[in-house]
Amino acid sequence: MPNATPTPQPSIVHGAPLSDERTLGTLTIPGYARDVTRRFAEREALVMHQAGERISWTYAELWDRSVEVAKALIAAGVGKDSRVGVLMTNRPEYLSAVFGIALAGGVTVSLSTFSTPQELEYLLQAGAVSLLLYDRQVLKKDFGTMLADLEPAILTAAPAALTAAKVPYLKRLVALDSVTASDLPASDASPHDAGMVERWADFLATGQSIPDAVVDARAAAVNPSDTGALFFSSGTTSLPKGVLHAQRALAIQWWRWPRIMDLDPVAHPIRCWTGNGFFWSGNISMVLGNALTTGGTVVLQPVFEAEAALTLMEAERVSFPIGRPHQWARLETSPQWASADLSALHYVTYGTTFLNHPTVSTDWRLCPAFGTTETLTINTAVEANTPEADYRGSYGKPLPGNILKIFDPDTGAVLPRGERGEIAIKGPTLMMGYVGKSLEETFDAEGYFRTGDGGYVDDRGYLFWEGRLTEIIKTGGANVSPIEIDLVLADYPGVKRAQTVGVPDAMLGERVVSCIVPHDDAILDPDAVTDFLKTRFASFKVPRDILFFAEEDLAVTGSGKVKFRQLSEIAAARLAQKAL
Repeated sequence: MPNATPTPQPSIVHGAPLSDERTLGTLTIPGYARDVTRRFAEREALVMHQAGERISWTYAELWDRSVEVAKALIAAGVGKDSRVGVLMTNRPEYLSAVFGIALAGGVTVSLSTFSTPQELEYLLQAGAVSLLLYDRQVLKKDFGTMLADLEPAILTAAPAALTAAKVPYLKRLVALDSVTASDLPASDASPHDAGMVERWADFLATGQSIPDAVVDARAAAVNPSDTGALFFSSGTTSLPKGVLHAQRALAIQWWRWPRIMDLDPVAHPIRCWTGNGFFWSGNISMVLGNALTTGGTVVLQPVFEAEAALTLMEAERVSFPIGRPHQWARLETSPQWASADLSALHYVTYGTTFLNHPTVSTDWRLCPAFGTTETLTINTAVEANTPEADYRGSYGKPLPGNILKIFDPDTGAVLPRGERGEIAIKGPTLMMGYVGKSLEETFDAEGYFRTGDGGYVDDRGYLFWEGRLTEIIKTGGANVSPIEIDLVLADYPGVKRAQTVGVPDAMLGERVVSCIVPHDDAILDPDAVTDFLKTRFASFKVPRDILFFAEEDLAVTGSGKVKFRQLSEIAAARLAQKAL
């Protein structure tokens, strides 16, 4: 009797039980803050250079400042699940606010300092912010004036007495002096110290009568499943989505990052630089997790500026810079690049920019991971320093507690392993939901979040991510993943940035077009780039056209992501013009 054909294994992959995660501590934000303070009390938790002064807080000082914020919030009436907005650049008070809000029982609503007046109005409304902690000004953006223009009664109403149609929940504002602008009026002469606006020091003073025991009791009452934070996604075609995360989502990721990154804080102390805002979920997750969980230091740069970043990295002996590829490109073109002493760098991520620096030498290697804002960054990963032969170009397996499936986006049916479909995920760091959307609108019938990303899993359960389904290029009946091409182009000499798109084509359906931003001093030959790609890819994947752009020509979101569809339209127009 012939052997029966084996039933294909379904594309459902379970991570290890969360209880097996060996690095986890307390799974609330207050519990995490208390745990790391007990372990590392006298170590330096954060540092910032400001106006020639080096500002440094130990873990114990960060805790004390967080308690101080919590007391002021309690005195202001913040209670369980109160929404407290944080509109700040990178500064020590940002971290004391996040921990202080959690200690008081509230929810941090992270607001982007890139916001326009219209966007800020939307974020305050959607976030149901009742109390706002904000920088008066970030660079040339004056948030004091922006808020007053949004609701003029802010400057005349007494605290807790405002009734505003545009921001109906907002009752109190607390302003901090800028750390990024030198042309502001002195704090005692600010036109915005009026009405419901309070100065930071005055606000903190209001909590002095609140006993420590009240803060302790509130912190102890916080549960891992309670709401911890509200982030807004950086949408490319619509208003940002409000993403609610539980306390445990932040804590789990903070605890697990050092394991995923295979950090050795003894051999290479973790001094983690960032010039990206903490209002991005990925940044506050990665920076705090890698630095504070290991007893390291967060090196704060309020806003990214290349020359200042290099000076700061050198002065503070930064070992782990966390940024984005376009920032690395700006560092490399800085006049200070060649002379900077970056010899302390060890944990070098995203591309080869730092590895090309004459003072940098490291054998540490980042490995791939897949994540989304909705899963508070990574949900699958390969631990750093894993030999490539072990993961074979994949993005790893689901992290502990997570379950992943690949399904047909048209039918919802789970696909056999090896077949391409949409990626769905669920687990302990998955969002609680979107603001304003029901659970039925957000998750499928089994509780999975449909990511909109495409890929497949192999017979070992490893995920192969292939990019956004809406960005998959369908050319001549075949699917092409832009990310696969862009990763190869990133290593081509002279390429600063690359984004491959599909452009409508009468014969092929879509033609593959790579849009490249060269380094300022690079002269690239499109034929040479094409020849290079022909050695790496099957013929149907090789771009039919190579187009060159200036950095400012690429439409990007606030987080630096290229707006795929807009770029596709620009590329189509460019090709049409060439054809004339």
